Amino acid sequence: MDTPAPRPGPYDLLGVGIGPFNLSLAALAEPVPGLRTLFCDQRPEFRWHPGMLVDGARMQVPFLADLVSLADPTNPWSFLNHLREQDRLFPFYFTERFQLTRREYDHYCRWAAERLANCRFGTEVTALHWAGDRYRAELRDTATGGLSTVEARHLVLGVGTRPVRPEAFAALDGHPAALHSADYLHRREDLSGARDVTVVGSGQSGAEVFLDLLRRHDGDGVRLRWLTRTRALAPMEYSKLGLEHFTPDYTRYFHGLPEGVRDTLVEAQWQLHKAASAETLAEIHDTLYERTVGRPIGATPVEITPGTAVTDARTGPCGGFELRCRHTDSGVEHVLRTDAVVLATGYRAARPAALEPLAHLVDWDGAGRYRVDLDHRVAMLPEVTGGLYVQNAELHTHGVGTPDLGLGAHRAAVILNAVAGRTVHRLPARTAWTGFAPPPVGPSAGPADGQPSARPGDPPRDRSPDRSPDRAPATDRTSAADRTPAVPRPQEPTRAATAGR
Repeated sequence: MDTPAPRPGPYDLLGVGIGPFNLSLAALAEPVPGLRTLFCDQRPEFRWHPGMLVDGARMQVPFLADLVSLADPTNPWSFLNHLREQDRLFPFYFTERFQLTRREYDHYCRWAAERLANCRFGTEVTALHWAGDRYRAELRDTATGGLSTVEARHLVLGVGTRPVRPEAFAALDGHPAALHSADYLHRREDLSGARDVTVVGSGQSGAEVFLDLLRRHDGDGVRLRWLTRTRALAPMEYSKLGLEHFTPDYTRYFHGLPEGVRDTLVEAQWQLHKAASAETLAEIHDTLYERTVGRPIGATPVEITPGTAVTDARTGPCGGFELRCRHTDSGVEHVLRTDAVVLATGYRAARPAALEPLAHLVDWDGAGRYRVDLDHRVAMLPEVTGGLYVQNAELHTHGVGTPDLGLGAHRAAVILNAVAGRTVHRLPARTAWTGFAPPPVGPSAGPADGQPSARPGDPPRDRSPDRSPDRAPATDRTSAADRTPAVPRPQEPTRAATAGR
């Protein structure tokens, strides 16, 4: 929406990027009296993964994983209130579907983004600086080129993730017939002349692209191929207790683990956050089954080959591509020829260019990643007293729930409480039946010094001063109106998909 020029004086919080997570924070912050917030995005309007809004594709989280409901169901920016304003409550009620289509989720987010007064599109944050006691941001109007600056006590980065193109496909960069799934709908017509199409990657995006291609190429002789490094097309873990890995309890437990253990766990838990839904896999099987009516199973030109890694990709001497592949179990290598490739190879958090002026003030970990505390605040050098928060850039510190929309409202509430220096949103102390940490053992296992005993899901309590290299140093927190004494945060023991799952 059109918004007036920023008023003089510092904002309490400046958001860089407006994806679902920063939009959630904007929606939760908007009704808070006395809190000045501004969220900027260089795009002219909100769009959520527009290249993957395939007809019929559904979210992998329930509709309650909207912008606000799991932190504040009374907030006017809830999905149910969106339906009410659209006079669609009864039609939604009668659909009896817990998961929205991706198209409807995108429409809901755009409804909120166009009406929130603290969201400013067409405004690029080009540089961020620390100005002694606050941040200074340089802005550029993408329509006019006009320049301006604003100041803020705290920053939150919500710039999203970027498509990953594996190194094996580097030689095909820029080729019109080698596209990433993020651009699938925009460039689907580039595949129209191909007689052999290969999809690489077994996550939800890969499954949705493969299913869409199956439906578009029924009986026309086009060969469709689906390759994946994983040994099986295993479905996403979606049992009720398994989903408790996407709770604040598990986030706290994961954050308390050593860095090496966390890195190993993220890779081992791929079925929690990288696999395809069982429903989509079933639709693929049903579509293939229908094609066998009246003809043998081998008559359909379709290949599904798990356990196969592409080690190199080149343009072929007679056109198309040559993919050098290795079978994981046998080690056998072969060359596969295809006319087009869709890379459903995921996304990765990236450092925004605007952060470069602040890079020397960030306390990076040994792998060049943010060190992020439980409040999602990045560790900075001591002279930086303003908070720098991140959303969806802390998979390595907060675990598989980081990109999950179901934790978006909770994380936004955690950040908002930390920025305000008070409990703006009351958050639950316990969110899972599962106890992820082992019980305390030994003579000092019981409660001591008046402290409550550990709850299931809490990390081991460390009574020594916090010197963990994975946690930000304690710094002064500026409230919305003034500096206030620290208070226990409701998400601590003393008392936060892609694109969704």
